[in-house]
Amino acid sequence: MPAHLPGHGASRGSALGRARVRLPHALEVVEQRIPAAAVGKELRRLHDAVDSTRAEMHILRERLHGALAKEVGEFLDLHALLLDDPELLHGLDELIRAGRYSADYALRLQRDRLAAVFDGMDDPYLKSRMDDLDHVIGRIHAHLQKRTHGPKGVAGDILVSDNVAPSELAQLQVQGVVAVVTSGGSPLSHSAILARSLHMPLVVGASKALQKINDGDVLIVDGASGSIVIEPGPEELRAYRQRLRELAREQKELGRLRSKPTRSKDGIDIALLANAESREDVANAHALGAAGLGLYRTEFLFLQRNELPGEEEQFLCYRDAVLGMSGRPVTIRTLDLGADKADRTGLVLGNEDNPALGLRGVRLSLANGDLFDTQLRAIVRASGYGPVRVLVPMVSSREEIMAVRRRLKRVAGNLRKQGAEVADDIPLGAMIEVPSAAIALHAFVDVVDFLSVGTNDLVQYLLAADRNNDTLGDLYSPLNPGVIRLLKHIINIANEHRTPVAVCGEIAGDATLTPLLLALGLTEFSLHPATLLEVRKAIRGSDLSALKARAGKLLQARDRAGIENWLKLAARP
Repeated sequence: MPAHLPGHGASRGSALGRARVRLPHALEVVEQRIPAAAVGKELRRLHDAVDSTRAEMHILRERLHGALAKEVGEFLDLHALLLDDPELLHGLDELIRAGRYSADYALRLQRDRLAAVFDGMDDPYLKSRMDDLDHVIGRIHAHLQKRTHGPKGVAGDILVSDNVAPSELAQLQVQGVVAVVTSGGSPLSHSAILARSLHMPLVVGASKALQKINDGDVLIVDGASGSIVIEPGPEELRAYRQRLRELAREQKELGRLRSKPTRSKDGIDIALLANAESREDVANAHALGAAGLGLYRTEFLFLQRNELPGEEEQFLCYRDAVLGMSGRPVTIRTLDLGADKADRTGLVLGNEDNPALGLRGVRLSLANGDLFDTQLRAIVRASGYGPVRVLVPMVSSREEIMAVRRRLKRVAGNLRKQGAEVADDIPLGAMIEVPSAAIALHAFVDVVDFLSVGTNDLVQYLLAADRNNDTLGDLYSPLNPGVIRLLKHIINIANEHRTPVAVCGEIAGDATLTPLLLALGLTEFSLHPATLLEVRKAIRGSDLSALKARAGKLLQARDRAGIENWLKLAARP
């Protein structure tokens, strides 16, 4: 008999395949002592395994191309940094030398020691880094056993696990894995974002998956609804084939929207901007008819390298993005880097107690004036090739924006004196992702030219819930009454001051949430090119007047269930 399991859809698509169950990480290693004469050999075995792990990750890094290399590379580099962590390596050596333990058992003991430290931390972000450590230790252990890290992927498999790391997803897809089901996780985690980029169906939060699904079971996975069917019968298989036909029709219909205007049923034009960080993203945004780039990330220029990028390298990159959009505005976000990113240049602080709340974003830029001036010079020079806007991340006060404005004005003035062709006016905007900035927006909205709401960070700061902490998957959600009311407040303040405002977080690219954002009065979306056509379709099927008329009921919702019910009613024809 078929069995049905609920979960949360995190990456759309349907898949039929065999379950490959991976139980939560555990090193099943018995205690083993070695004689003194064998210590040197065991240390060499350990060091060889570490070197092999490092080489394995380097090979994987080299196989990635384009935007995928930038997205996955950050996590691979973080894992590489963990491999050089003296706390891990010295502790392992000491356990082998002084304790006379085998390398395998020393690895287990050191893992358990570090896990106890992580568990004792109050900060959920730092706690979540234990997952990264487990992935690294799992790879070392695999090399100690002379086997490939993780079970081999087989075409047609569906991975069922407690979680999946972003660095694994590309590798899984190459191996032939057709979908992923996890018992934990959030639809807004980094893994979910990457799965959507890869077009790999992903269901998260399926709490009973590891108890109910056996290795080899046939599964039907729906990454949109989050439903899982175990051992489907004829009826479920017919429904699956029908769903595939529907998806094919949907893709064909979406293709026809490439050249269509983003206009509601009642004739209101909505601006669809694209998020980008690579030439591929820019090309896709242009081809799909994006109104411009609402967020061009610059961090990829600073990551996965040992030295800081110079002005010329940055200029060429920004100029190419401007040329690629052929006269449509390009919004370049200044460096959004902090200790939560894998940085080898020494720019960020590596020992911050809470990097999510530390020296990051505009704080880091203002603390490194020469570095900031170099980036601003490159951006201003690119403005000579087309319309450019500057977006400042992690703004929390009026003083920060004024400091950036003065610096931008000085840099532009110096370039003009040097004979450079630069725009007469370069709009300056603030990214609203700090709750205090959102609440007190009226205090500095008069000194910005536009606003962009970064809902990924805003939601996690507002709810005190890390989006990458699997145990908080249900808590971290934009469908929280506090989040909805704060978004409405931001949009109202912007409209009162006639300041353009966009949402550039993941919720902007979720077509199921499009009616909600339209009801709140949003007229600019900035989203990944992969979801642009889906959102355009949702907008073209919406009646803005009717949605705004129902906004009052949305704002009166007392809980997530109330907001979800509002969305269900909004989705009805």
